[in-house]
Amino acid sequence: MKNLERILKALANKRRLAIIQYLKKRQPASVGDIAKNISLSFKATSKHLGLLDAVDIVEKNKESLQVFYRLAENQNPVSKQTISLL
Repeated sequence: MKNLERILKALANKRRLAIIQYLKKRQPASVGDIAKNISLSFKATSKHLGLLDAVDIVEKNKESLQVFYRLAENQNPVSKQTISLL
């Protein structure tokens, strides 16, 4: 139940929903690309992505100095269903 609560809290934010919508269209994407496209600072975008990563909604891949994110393949059914609605 605690995990479900964490997932729902992560999804209950318009900026994180915007990140997820962007990743549905274009993935993988760097933090900088995501930040630019959702009109948010790099630092704030990175923090939101960290939260989404903590609940396995996104996964990251570091290449040199850049970090690229994509929607996680093994998402919780609740995450998967909610994301499908976006």
